[in-house]
Order: sequence, then C-alpha cells, then structure tokens
Amino acid sequence: MAVRAALRPLRGALVSRLLPETGPGKRHGWAALQAAGVAGRGGGGGGFTPRGRTRWGPAWVVAAGIAIGSIHAASGGDRGERLLRAARTGDTVEVNRLLAEGVDPDSRHELGWTALMVAAINCHHSVVEVLLAAGANPDVGDDFVNVYSTARSLGMHSLEVLVVREDEFSDRLNTRASFQGVTALHYATLIDDARMVKLLLDAGADSTQVDVAGHAALDYAREGDVKKMLSKHKVKSKELKDSQDAAERVRYPLEKRFTEYLVGQEGAIATVASAIRRKENGWYDEEHPLVFLFLGSSGIGKTELAKQIAKYMHKDLKKGFIRLDMSEFQGKHEVSKLIGSPPGYVGYEEGGQLTSRLKKCPNAVVLFDEVDKAHPDVLTAMLQLFDEGRLTDGKGHTVACPDAVFIMTSNLGNEEIAQHALALRREAEQQAHVAQSNSSLEETPASNQVTISRSFKDDVIRPILKKHFGRDEFLGRINEIVYFLPFSHAELLQLVERELTVWARKAHERHGMDLQWEAEVLHVLAEGYNVHYGARSIKHEVERRLVSLLATAFERGLLPRGCALRVRAASGGRAGAAAAATTAAARTLRLELLEEGGEGTRLLDVHVPLEPENVSCW
Repeated sequence: MAVRAALRPLRGALVSRLLPETGPGKRHGWAALQAAGVAGRGGGGGGFTPRGRTRWGPAWVVAAGIAIGSIHAASGGDRGERLLRAARTGDTVEVNRLLAEGVDPDSRHELGWTALMVAAINCHHSVVEVLLAAGANPDVGDDFVNVYSTARSLGMHSLEVLVVREDEFSDRLNTRASFQGVTALHYATLIDDARMVKLLLDAGADSTQVDVAGHAALDYAREGDVKKMLSKHKVKSKELKDSQDAAERVRYPLEKRFTEYLVGQEGAIATVASAIRRKENGWYDEEHPLVFLFLGSSGIGKTELAKQIAKYMHKDLKKGFIRLDMSEFQGKHEVSKLIGSPPGYVGYEEGGQLTSRLKKCPNAVVLFDEVDKAHPDVLTAMLQLFDEGRLTDGKGHTVACPDAVFIMTSNLGNEEIAQHALALRREAEQQAHVAQSNSSLEETPASNQVTISRSFKDDVIRPILKKHFGRDEFLGRINEIVYFLPFSHAELLQLVERELTVWARKAHERHGMDLQWEAEVLHVLAEGYNVHYGARSIKHEVERRLVSLLATAFERGLLPRGCALRVRAASGGRAGAAAAATTAAARTLRLELLEEGGEGTRLLDVHVPLEPENVSCW
C-alpha cells in the first residue's frame, strides 16, 4: 500500500508519458501495458495467490500506478470523485465543503459504490454522520459485482479494477465475492463495527434489505453486539412493516386494486382477494400452498389477474412471477423441463424451469397457463407440489415452497360457463325490469354480477374436469376454482373506452393529435365482441374499424400534426347502401377534423380501401 501510495503523485506524468496520443479512455493504460509485454494475470512477475491475495511484483506496482492514473485522468476534476476520495480518507472538512457546494451525497463511483459505502467500510464515523445528515440514502445497493465480472462489463482489465477497488474503496474484501446489492449497512456488518451499524440504523437503514444473493445484513453478522443489534431491529422492523401493510390493506382493499386493471369479474376478484386476505393475516394452513384453478373463455382476464396478484405480493415482478406455458409440456418426457433432467441426461446441469426459479423465490406466484394441455405425467409431478409445497428436482434436491401461490388457467367448460352466465344475466335483467315496472321508485342500474350456482359447479363443471384430469386427488388439492364470466354490455363499453384511451394516448405521443370520440362510438365498437375471444375481440375490432381509418387518413396527409380529431358514428353507411343499413350492424365510423379555435368542423372522406364491406367476391 505504501508503494502504491507513493505512486499517486506520478499518475498524471505516467499517463502523459506513456499515452501522449490517447484520450481519457479507461482502457488506454492497460493497452500500453500490453504493448510493453505486461499482459494477463501473473505477467511481469506478479499475480494472484490461490487465496485471492495479491503478490505485488515490480511490474504489478507499475501497472497499479498506470491503471489508477488512467482512471483519474478521465475524471479527476469531478466533484463527485473528490467527495468519494474524501470519504475514503475520512476528510470530514472536505466532505462538508463539497456537500455545501451542492454535490450529491449519493454520488456513485464509476465502478458502482457510493461515498456512504466508502466511509462505512473504512470506519469513518464522522463522515457517515455528515453524509446521512445531508440526505444520503443508506439503502442504496452497490453496483460492483466482483473484480472479474465488473472488468468484463466495463471493458477494463481485471488488474485495473482490482487496483482501483483496493485503492479507492477497501483492500479488506474478497476479490472474488459478489458485492452487488450490498448496502452501507452490509459493509458495516462485515467489518463488525457496532458504532457504524447503530449510526446507520438510527438514520433509518432497512435491516431487512437483501443483496443480490438474497442475504440481509444479519446474515453476515458475527456473534456479538452487531448481531444482537440487528436481530432486535429486524423484529421491530417486521412489526412496523406488518402494521403499515395492514393499515394499507384496510385503506386500499385488494378488490379495489384488482378492479383498476380488470373490467368486470367481480365474483372472481372477490374469491381471489378473500383467499389472499386469509393468507396475509395468518388464517391459513402454512404447510400447504395456495392453489387456484381459473376457468373461463380466452381473453377474459385470467392471466391478467394472476399478474396483478404477483404484482401485489412482490416488488420484483420479474423474480416473483413465474409463468409456464403448459402447451410446451404436452409430451411425456417434458416433465424433465419442469424439474430438470436426471443424472446422465442432456440438461442435467441446467436444472428445471420451475425448480430453478422456485429456489430463488420460494414464495413466488406461479402461473401454469392452459394446464389442460399438459401431459398427465406433468400433472403427477404437481401432486406433491400442491399438497405439501415441495418438489424434488432432477438432482435429488428438494425445493420447499409452502408460501408460494399456484394458479392454473384452463378453457375447459368455457362454453358451458359462458352459456350459463348469459342465461343468468338475462334472467337477472328480466327480474330487474319487472321489479322496476312494478315499483314507483326511481330506476336504478342493475348489478352486472351474477353468481354461479352450486348445482352447476357440481353437475356440469366437475364432471368435465374429472373426465379430463382423470383423478380426484388432483382436483382435491385445489383451494379455489374461480369462474370468469362473459362481459355484460356495460362492461364491453368500459373495455372499448379503455382501448380508445390507449390509442388516444399513442396518437398524442406519436403525432401530437387530440383524439376524441362520441359516446355512440363505444356502442358501435362493442358490437365486435365475440364471447369466445373475450377482450381480444374488442381490441381487434378497434384496430380494424378505427385505427385502420386513422392510418389511412394519416397516410393521405389529411391529419396535420397537432390537430384535433373527433370520431363519430354515422348511420346508413356509404351512398347507395340499402335502406336496411340503418341497423346497428351497418353503422360506420367517420373522422371529423376540428378547426383551430373550435370555429368549425370538417368531415373527412376516408374509407379503408380493403374493408370487408368494400370487397366483392365473384
């Protein structure tokens, strides 16, 4: 360290002498060393010992000076860099001065760490106090992975990264360990500094935050004061978080969260929300996972509700939501894709698609999409998973996941469910009409919610499921069978309006247009609903009848940028159409350009060239 410290005043001179023709790129210092014959680990008389410690030969010392000089030449005048160096040396006066000048207390080193992390790992308590008082975030994670991974990602040599890490951060750490996601509290715990840990906790550091490996600071603590302090704080943090979460659930119920993203399906949402509420409040069997089977037509919200459950339960949706398309598991041998290949077979080392991800997140929300398409042997593998929350992979290792939520979707019985729901809805509308005609009270809108009868579930749906899956033990492990029903007319209007809002936003973002529409347009587009395709049929109808019209008008130069446009529903269609064209099915959409200042309107004569009604079949 003393030799390297002595080299610091010579950094700029070394770089200018060896690299006079180059700019401030970070790789230039090592490129010069390669030209001089010092390439790779161990070259020039230096290298790494088996334990990862460094033997500093003469060439390595020169390399250190050149590498550090190259990096400082690139950013030596930056105030953020000066803050990091002051935090490294414990210069409280300089840190105060830089912060007073407006330097960001969370300034990050080019290799990933912050000033707070530097001060924490080097036991500079006064610097940590100053940074925290200035608003430094104690929960920010380190972006530095390890010497070799960071070198590869930044296009630097590993020696260059090693020297900078030891010189500008700390030389007390394992060069091969991963530090990605490690916070200042983790670093304070690693060096067993009780005073530093207390400083960070008092400032609001989250003791439950984990690094990329999933470890909290407590996992790195030794026996002693630091471990006791973190354990006590963890209990308090959990109690506080549970209390806050409970208050948030009362203020913002699950049903309200889900209905913001789904149209209709009140019954399905209520069933799912009730089951999750039992789980969150401790009224559930902790030895068994929660298992749902979502039944209904395609495009009706089954997958979307599964995503919203995962979004609610996990901040990291990518990690906490596992989606498996079961149409990829139709063969008997496909079970190996789920749990991993047995020893001696191709793919043994890779692990299974499900088991490998459940190991990383045992409480994930797992979606088995279109489970009815999976091979029976795949379903057999799920029996233990759904019953005890355990699954054994191809290597013989058991993955325990009793806190996971498993959701299966299926189109089995979708025709029967749709017809039954439509019949119930018609019956409810008739009863409401009779009640209103016999009452002197003001007319009130009828509820769109219908309830599937118990007899229908037992006499119609269960035999269909039993015939397909062929085993009661599989169906018996399902906590809730959730029914998704066709949309009512009022819900279709909501779907159309949501889709139009999406396209209005795109029109504004891409072309600066203000897209408006009449209420009757919603009814025209809702006519494209197909009970077999659900919301997708509405999406396709909007694209076919409206978006195609907009694209044609835009292509012909009829829509100047920044214009205001209104969509109207026109009766009767084109000239020469039959008189019967006044029916709802014959209504067309027309575009009306609004003049600036609202002084008038101009109807655009635009028709999509190849609309089905414009094509004659011979």
